[in-house]
Amino acid sequence: MIMAYECRDLCKIVTTFLLNTCRLPPWPNIRDVQAAAQCAVLADRHLPQDGEAEFIFLITGSVAEFYIEPTLPHVGDIDVMYHRNTCLTIPRGHPPPTQLPAEFHNYVQVFEIIDSHFSSLELRYLLSQCSNDDGGKYNSFEYEDGNYLLYEPDNQDKIHGPAVFSDNSHTSLCMSIDIVFCVLCLSWPTQAADWRTRHRNYGWPDSATVDRVVSNGCDVVRVAHRQCRQHEWMGKRQWRLSFSRAEIVLLNSWRPTQQITYHLLRVYVKTERLTESADNSGAGTLSNYHIKTLILWACELKPRSWWTENLNLVKICDELLNTLSVWLTDTRCPHYFISNCNMLDNSFNAKTVARKLMFIDEDYLSRWLIHTYIGQCAQLCPDYIVRLFVDVSTSLKLENAVTAVVNWRLNTLLRDLDMTFGSFEYFIPTTVSRCSLTARSCVCWMSKLRKIDKRFFIYFSAVALLQVASKIPKTGFSNKLQYILSTVVGRDFIYCYDVSSRCKTEPNTSELVELLQKSAVEHLTTYRQLVARDFGSLRTIVTTDYEALYAYKRGDYQQCLQLSTQNVHRLLYARNMGPVPTNCPEFIQLMDDDIVSLIALTLIVDPECRWLRESSCIGQTTLSLYLMTQCQLKLRHSVTSLTHTLDDIEVAKRRHPRKYTLAQLTLKLIERKVHRTITILHQSSLPASSVFCS
Repeated sequence: MIMAYECRDLCKIVTTFLLNTCRLPPWPNIRDVQAAAQCAVLADRHLPQDGEAEFIFLITGSVAEFYIEPTLPHVGDIDVMYHRNTCLTIPRGHPPPTQLPAEFHNYVQVFEIIDSHFSSLELRYLLSQCSNDDGGKYNSFEYEDGNYLLYEPDNQDKIHGPAVFSDNSHTSLCMSIDIVFCVLCLSWPTQAADWRTRHRNYGWPDSATVDRVVSNGCDVVRVAHRQCRQHEWMGKRQWRLSFSRAEIVLLNSWRPTQQITYHLLRVYVKTERLTESADNSGAGTLSNYHIKTLILWACELKPRSWWTENLNLVKICDELLNTLSVWLTDTRCPHYFISNCNMLDNSFNAKTVARKLMFIDEDYLSRWLIHTYIGQCAQLCPDYIVRLFVDVSTSLKLENAVTAVVNWRLNTLLRDLDMTFGSFEYFIPTTVSRCSLTARSCVCWMSKLRKIDKRFFIYFSAVALLQVASKIPKTGFSNKLQYILSTVVGRDFIYCYDVSSRCKTEPNTSELVELLQKSAVEHLTTYRQLVARDFGSLRTIVTTDYEALYAYKRGDYQQCLQLSTQNVHRLLYARNMGPVPTNCPEFIQLMDDDIVSLIALTLIVDPECRWLRESSCIGQTTLSLYLMTQCQLKLRHSVTSLTHTLDDIEVAKRRHPRKYTLAQLTLKLIERKVHRTITILHQSSLPASSVFCS
């Protein structure tokens, strides 16, 4: 109980907690990788049927807007907008553009935005790129009778506003996705012309940010006004202006306290069931967009001192919720970009929510944040920290409990980043294997991963090389595979292979497969070295496990034994969590028949384990033990040597939890092989070197 505490003390505790646990600067996280993966998958899934035309993708929403990393999850799904490179829009009355970015097609249809916030799009011009011109210049031709642009999603049952919802929770894509088709407008819309020029007393956003926002233009998305959705004509032809590009720029220019405030208000209205959701559709009034709009206005209308001096995040949230209560009472929510546009109308149950917000004050909100928000954060901590919150009857006990959460959060920064890389090593190959690569998706993968983290880019390149190598024996070195390979390693690689092939009567694709596998292993080894450099203080990471695996595959058992034995000695009693995604075709090609059969049997018995990292991966310790044992058997080692190996296997079995199904089965397999060989050796009077071991 914390009833006796002063409100100001609780506000101070909450503010200090939030400032110390919302991490800065941003770190690479698995959400960024998942968003990149979604764009790559969509690049192949949503292909226009008109020649070279294609879709351009933009990651929006929370993944793109937040640069803080709160303790509680703050990203519910991934938002992706995509537009055709064969059409765009212009504000009504504007001349058609004469020059376009390089991403656009040779022929582009131009639609005119009719009306205001909700508009119809009328076809007005056809742009044709000038011949022999590299500068993106176009000629325009006017249509006499323009049609209106229609867009009907394939799955009408999963529409949420302008988005088509895709639930990926049952696959390795653990976050769902909202996919929004849009039409790009390169010009800043006339409906928002006042935003650019309006007077700002406190200098936010500054002129450079305003210019950047305006230069990005906007989009229109296919959704009708709430009151027009059942209308036969307008329900199918209305589009809405979207300022997602502008919001990404503006929210990334916010101060950390402003991003924290946005996060807190989102958590509060969601926890208190004040927002629209699948299980709250009847009472739903607010959305995250209303909260975002509220804070955008506050950033512009409040002085800098309001956000910085005598900082009290509870007080800031309280005042903003009171402002929101007034808006809801008056049934008004002024659009941040468009003048005279109200985001609320009488169809909202606004006053019910307003009454709930009306009674909120600093004392209530500070206690709610202690009990609910910080309480949920504490549940993520070790048990000894959770137990501290059982008794917070004095201010000292409360401060000690909250401080323990803060210290845990600060001390787990590197560990959490390490876990991100562990998840990434599983996520990439399973996603690539499930969706398969094309040159188009490869470009998307590589361009986005390069921006996120160099190590991710190197690892993906290895997986891509392995996928090409796995497909060549089945399809030959097809044009599709050549395009993928040239995307990953460049055209020089293809050229060198072609030249060497022409020198032979029959080109040997097995040589190419071996070359690709070797190159992939070199990439994987480089990746291991970079990860070991950064996370070696947290756990023991060996960098030669893939080299040992490849040496075993090509029959160099002595080299494999040397590397694997060194790895076992380093890993056996060390903390090690590095996964090897053995159940993916890209990696299976590096395995021997015994372990491939074991993987297949595991998947036959339980197909769902394909998506469970613990069940479908083996760690570096297990892989190294397996390779060491196999090499000892093939090289006919003595009973003494094999007995020591049995001891190592027993240690590894004890250290692997039962949930690591494939790892446990692999250890049992090699244990049985060793026992069988030792039995044969004991029963034979011949020396070990003369006994055949399989």
